[in-house]
Amino acid sequence: MKKNSSATPTKGELEILQALWHLGPSTVRTVHEHLGRSTGYTTILKLLQIMNEKGLVDRQEAERAHVYTARVSEKRATGDFLKELVARVFGGSPARLVLQALGSGTETPSREELAEIRRLIRTLEEKQK
Repeated sequence: MKKNSSATPTKGELEILQALWHLGPSTVRTVHEHLGRSTGYTTILKLLQIMNEKGLVDRQEAERAHVYTARVSEKRATGDFLKELVARVFGGSPARLVLQALGSGTETPSREELAEIRRLIRTLEEKQK
């Protein structure tokens, strides 16, 4: 029995979902090759079976090689993952996440990214008026 697709994917499951979002409906072999064979074929197969049970992917069984399709959108899955990250690592504070990301000094945002951040802040400020 499939559970609903509200489960937050694990790190490995998220990597597989990213492959499916990029490739579209794919076989285990296609996903395995896309991931660069850093993970074993049988591991990918088992993860896809678990993800099917969790409702994160659908499995088409019409052919000998089963074809898997992401059941959750990239926006929803990454949003859920980000919410969990903010809650677990940053004490529920999105501001702490942003300050850490922008102030870490490892990578400076581009002018375009800074402009997009400013637009987002203005939009959020307008909503609070």
